[in-house]
Amino acid sequence: MADNRFLASRINVVFVGAGAVGCFYASRLHHPSRNVHVSLVARSNYAAIQKDGVKLQTRSFGDYTFVPDAAFPSVSAAAAARRDWHYIVVTTKALPDVSDDSEMITPLVGPKSCIILIQNGVGVEEPFRKRFPDTPIVSAVTVISAEQTSPGTIRQNRWTRISIGPYSDGLGTGGADVLRRGTASTEALTRWWTDLGGIRDVEPHDEVGLQTVRWHKLCINAAMNPSAVLSGGRGNADMVADPELRRHLLGVMREIRDAAPRILGRPFPPSMAAPDKIVESTARNKGARPSMLLDWEGGKPLELEVILGNPVRIARERGVEMPRLQSLYALLRSAQLMRKGRESEAKGKL
Repeated sequence: MADNRFLASRINVVFVGAGAVGCFYASRLHHPSRNVHVSLVARSNYAAIQKDGVKLQTRSFGDYTFVPDAAFPSVSAAAAARRDWHYIVVTTKALPDVSDDSEMITPLVGPKSCIILIQNGVGVEEPFRKRFPDTPIVSAVTVISAEQTSPGTIRQNRWTRISIGPYSDGLGTGGADVLRRGTASTEALTRWWTDLGGIRDVEPHDEVGLQTVRWHKLCINAAMNPSAVLSGGRGNADMVADPELRRHLLGVMREIRDAAPRILGRPFPPSMAAPDKIVESTARNKGARPSMLLDWEGGKPLELEVILGNPVRIARERGVEMPRLQSLYALLRSAQLMRKGRESEAKGKL
C-alpha cells in the first residue's frame, strides 16, 4: 500500500551522465504509466538523444528505444526546468582530482531529493555527504557489460546486476534520519527496477553490506586496471597467464581482502569470490582490456583516486597499511603527472 500511495504522485528522476551504464539503468526505471518519469543530462550525445531517444540493443530485454521524459544538454539546463528532482542519479566517471561532481549537481538538489551514485571505487560518497549533510544518499555498484557504439546507441552485452544500499558515513553510524530515508529510497528503487524494469538481480544491502560490495569489486579494479597500464598495455587474461604478474595480481587482491574487514568491521561473505577464483575466471575472459587502460591510451584522466588513492587513505585512517596498493598509486599517479607535464610542454612549443 505504501508503494501505491507513493506512486500516486509524480516521481521525477534525472540521470547525470548518459553513457552506456546511465542510459541502460535509466531506461529500465522510466515508467510514466506508474508515474516514474526519467530524464537525462547528456553531453556529447545530447543531439542524438534529443532527436531520436536512446536506441538500446540488449541481451536481456531485446531491442527497444527509450524516450526520456526530457533530455538536457547540461545540469544548469535541467535546473532551469524548475522541477522537484526526487532522485538525482550520478553515473559519471568519478574523477575527484579533476572535478567535483557534488558541486556540479548542486542546482538540482532540493529538500525532497535523494542522491544515487552509480560509480566505481570507494569513498565516492564522501564529497556528497559533506556538501549535502541532510540529503539521503543511495550508493550503488553495478556489474554490467555495456557500451555506447555510437551517440545515443547502447549495446548491453552481459549482466545486469546492481547492488544498492544507503550511505550515512560508510559504517552505518551517520545521521539516523539520512540513514532511514536512504534505506527507504533503497527499497523503492529495488521495487521499481525489479517490478517495473524487470531486472532480476537488483541486490539491496544495508550500509556496511554495500560498502563490502564496493571493496570486493575493488579487488578486481585495483588489481587489474593499474597493472594493465603499468605492464605496458596487457589485457586481463594475458596478465594472469604471466606467472609473475599473476603473483602480483593475487597479492593486490589478498591485500584488499585482508584490509577491508578491518576497515568495515565485517568479513566478506562466502558468496563473494576469493582471489584465486577471480583469477581463474579472468583467465577465461580472453581479450578483455580494462577501462583504465583504454583511458590511458586515449589520453583521458584515470580513476586513480577512487580506485587507489581513497582506499589507501581510508585504510591508513583506520591504522591499516596497504603497501601494494600504495605502490601502484604512487607509480601511476607519477606517470600521469609526467604525461601531463610533457603535454603542457609540447603545447607551449606550438
